Amino acid sequence: TGPQDSSIKFHRHLVENIVNAVTEIFNQARYADKVIERVLKSEKKWGGRDRRFVAESIYEMVRWWRYLGGLAGFEPTEKSMSREDVWQLWAAWCFNTYQILPEWEEFKSFDKAAFAHRKSTMTSVALLESVPQWLYDYGLQELGSEWDEILKSLNKPAEVFLRANTLRGTREELIKRLRAEGIEGMAVPEVESAVRLLTRKNVKMTEAFKQGYFEVQDAASQLIAPLLHVEPGMKVVDACAGGGGKSLHLAALMKNKGKLICMDVHDWKLNDLKERANRNRVEIIETREIDSTKVIKRLESDVDRLLLDVPCSGLGVLRRNPDTKWKISLEEIEKLQTTQAEIIETYSKMVKPGGMMVYATCSILPGENQNQVRKFLVNNNQDWQLVEQMHSFPHREGFDGFYAALLRRKD
Repeated sequence: TGPQDSSIKFHRHLVENIVNAVTEIFNQARYADKVIERVLKSEKKWGGRDRRFVAESIYEMVRWWRYLGGLAGFEPTEKSMSREDVWQLWAAWCFNTYQILPEWEEFKSFDKAAFAHRKSTMTSVALLESVPQWLYDYGLQELGSEWDEILKSLNKPAEVFLRANTLRGTREELIKRLRAEGIEGMAVPEVESAVRLLTRKNVKMTEAFKQGYFEVQDAASQLIAPLLHVEPGMKVVDACAGGGGKSLHLAALMKNKGKLICMDVHDWKLNDLKERANRNRVEIIETREIDSTKVIKRLESDVDRLLLDVPCSGLGVLRRNPDTKWKISLEEIEKLQTTQAEIIETYSKMVKPGGMMVYATCSILPGENQNQVRKFLVNNNQDWQLVEQMHSFPHREGFDGFYAALLRRKD
């Protein structure tokens, strides 16, 4: 909550864009980051300050959706929000943040005394931390008393981390290059290639980015690829490569020597990866769409290392994608757990005896993480052994929530 400031001017045009965007995110189930990107692209004349205000306001409204509804005096449902409701939620956000409201027609009925009363008497943690009730109950069941603290940290805006591309230069050289372009960053001691930005900037406009000196990647995500212990000359598969952030990291750790096969069920994601690989000067990547079971069968007992960054609930990265908590359902989490079990069971056959694989998620739920690995080992204990596990929790390390397990196929 910010101080009362009579000098703050609210531009109606900006607020209308915010209300439209939030209505679209909820009523049409659009991804918040994509909606924000489109809004900012369509308004070329806005300055940096206006762009920041619009983007941050949209994210904060999505993040605190249910809490703001509680302050405004109704339970917002993501299915059927009228524009009037969204205006009231913006009023609740604005008044909660600045203690003032513009004197516009939409806010004539805004009751400040009722707002204050609701704020002082709200006790439900699910409401205060702005999550659906089912998700709060499920998290409590899975994570126990730590869940409240985890939720608090997941509601803080995420910091920006970069991964220095060591094929182009060292982390120290990257920090110098960024400084020369007016961007301050500092090394993250616990994560070898990570740089934490001290101020939020659009780093993708920099020369350093265009020339492939770094990728934007959370520090916890940067801990996954090194866990696989790849070496130059190996045959490595990233079987759920997506946009390829971890693939590019693996290529750098392999010093651009060997073979790195990047697979995904979505071909368009692999096209994006090819572009990024060119910018990163990565030459060892070969992409393959998983369009049938044959793609996996052809590599049976053939690869030295396998990364399975499986589809998951994404609850560990709610700071970056706060709309996930309104879009996901318990049925979907259960479906994802079935998919995860199938992937680890089927894809693990690609690893040759003596080889290793990493199973990873950006979730914090044991049901998607250590419990999946435990089940797999119970079914395959003649063939596989657990070497180590890595947990990252936002309330402990301050990075995104991630899990990874390193498993070795017995000789």
